[in-house]
This record gives sequence, structure tokens and C-alpha cells, in this order.
Amino acid sequence: MAQPRPDAVFAPWDDPSETPLIQFKNVTKRFGDFTAIDDLTLDIYAREFFALLGPSGCGKTTLMRMLAGFETPTEGTILLDGVDIGPVPPNERPVNMMFQSYALFPHLTVWENIAFGLKRSDMPKDQIGDRVERMLKLTQLGKFAKRKPHQISGGQRQRVALARSLAKAPKLLLLDEPLGALDKKLRHETQFELMDIQESTGTTFVIVTHDQEEAMTVASRVAVMVDGNLAQVATPDQIYEAPTSAYVADFIGDVNLIEGAVEAGSTGTDVAIKWSATEEPIKATSDTPPPAASTVQFAIRPEKVAISSEKPDAANVMEGKILDIAYLGNISTYHVEVAPGLIVKAQATNTRRISRRNLTWEDHVYLSWTDTAGVVLTE
Repeated sequence: MAQPRPDAVFAPWDDPSETPLIQFKNVTKRFGDFTAIDDLTLDIYAREFFALLGPSGCGKTTLMRMLAGFETPTEGTILLDGVDIGPVPPNERPVNMMFQSYALFPHLTVWENIAFGLKRSDMPKDQIGDRVERMLKLTQLGKFAKRKPHQISGGQRQRVALARSLAKAPKLLLLDEPLGALDKKLRHETQFELMDIQESTGTTFVIVTHDQEEAMTVASRVAVMVDGNLAQVATPDQIYEAPTSAYVADFIGDVNLIEGAVEAGSTGTDVAIKWSATEEPIKATSDTPPPAASTVQFAIRPEKVAISSEKPDAANVMEGKILDIAYLGNISTYHVEVAPGLIVKAQATNTRRISRRNLTWEDHVYLSWTDTAGVVLTE
């Protein structure tokens, strides 16, 4: 995930004096008997790059369509800059939407595509050319201005659609799976282009995606959705390092989830979790330790689990046998059976060439981690 610049701390959600640009207040959306959005309350701030993340059917696209004006809340209110936008038709909202298909006009040039909306707005005609040129410069499309969409690449078409969406200087730009049509390498490159453009324009972006890596890379905050509800809203690092439920932990990235019961005698922030009748309990920490005997899930990321052929001196040690190895180039993920039916994954950086690595299938190994490496979850 991209890291914030040290000289630019942007966190209006932590400032009580900041007023959100977008406010969903107890919004419910029903389609017949189906509830797509269930009593949802959410604030999004000006200049945010906000991601709605979740699987198909979770409600993220419905939220976006309500912002755009294509759907109306069944209950509740949506405010944009303090104004209830429920009665405002889509074409009168200071909102633009960029679709996954880009929806470019094939018979128009890049320049004409960007100018299309401006010519139908109240912008003076003598200002349209300058605005189009600014958008071409912003998206680095100047030398492609006279080409038709079929004469440029997929990534360039994506930038044309973005330039057209930004041309009318909306307060809010909605992006519906904007990078879904690009190949993986181009998608990675375009993510950073999107971030640069969003930062330079100061426009609030709301992106809908099911791609976890994309959301974690571009967003200032991420809303993880499930069944029309918000599972967690936080910055990407908080979502990854401190998930508030097993659902979020499992949905974002790779994780080991081990179920157990809190042992009596846990003190302060220290928690001991009994996960096997015969094995040592897992030693963990929690700011709000669950009560004794309560069932919890212990979540730990594979990169925080060390693997070795000799028993280490660590807070938590498990023995097991390597069942599988996933080689990903820069890292390898080891699937280790530590108990019948329980597989724990550990990751190791491939600093050595294959011929010099000393762990392979069927090896007896030790897994270890510190007492602060994982998260204790009660949901």
C-alpha cells in the first residue's frame, strides 16, 4: 500500500472541527423484499480518496448510484456539502461518474471527448479550449489529442475518461471499478497516476472496487462492506494491521485464523488462548482483553510467522510439517500442518536462490511469532 508523505498528514476524520463533504445518515435502500443498504451512516471528507470495498452484492455499487442520483434512498438522508441531494436530479448534482467501460464516443477525438460535456454546460465557449488543454496536460494526453479512442491504448482511454470526468470540476468524482479492464501491470501503474491526479486537483474521489490491493494502494480510507453494512471503516494500515472482525481480517490480504478460548488468569493486556488440548496456549495482547472462557479468533498474517528447521526461543512456537509451498518469486508461502486439519501459513523472503534454500516438502519445521504479532478478535 502507498504510504502517506511525512510532510502531508491528511486525516480530517480525526478532527472534530472538520465537516464531512458527504454524509449518509441512517440510509436504507430496498429493492422489493431485498435490503441492499441497511441503516447505514457514513462520513466522507473533502479531498479524500475513499474506497468502497467488498464482494459482489455487498451494496457498494448501490451506495455509489445513490450518490450519483441513479437510485433514491428508501429511508434516510444523503447530504453533499450540507445539502440534501435526494430531490436533486443527477444532471444538477456537482458529481461526475466514471464507468468501467469508459463510455467514450468512438467517432470523436480525444480532445472532442473531453470537451463534450463542457460544450453542453454553461461554461463560456471561449474558456472551453483552455479547460480541455489543462485536462490533457493533467492526464499527459497532449500528443494524443487528435486521435480517436480506438487509436490509443486501454490505459490512455482510461485517462481520457478521467479527464472528461474532471473537466467540469465536480466536487465529487465517482469511479466504478475504473481499472477493471486493464491488465495487472498497467493497473498497478495507473493506480499511482490516479493518486497523483486526485492529489493535484483536490477533487474528492470515491472508488468502488472488489480488488483489495487496489483499495489499499489508492485510498486514504477504506470502507469494507458486507450485506449492506459497514464491517469497518479505517485507513488501509489500520484495516490490515488491526481488523475489528474475523470477516475483515480474512477479506483483506492473507491471514491465519485460529479459534480458541481465553484462559483464566490473563492479566492486563496479556491474553492466553487455548487452541488445543495438548499444545501450549497462544500468547497474545489486546487493549480490551475478552473475559475468561470466551471464544475468540486469533488472527496473524503469514509474513509475521517465522519458519525454521530448529526450535527457536520465542513467545509462541508451533511444530508442524510442510504440506505445500507457494513460490511467488520474491516470497515463498509455506503451508504447515500444526495439528490435524489446522494449516498455518508462514512467509519467507527469497533472499537466496532456490538451490540454497533448506526447507522443502514434508520437512518437520517450527513456526514462531511474538506476543504482539497477532490480533485477538471476538467477532
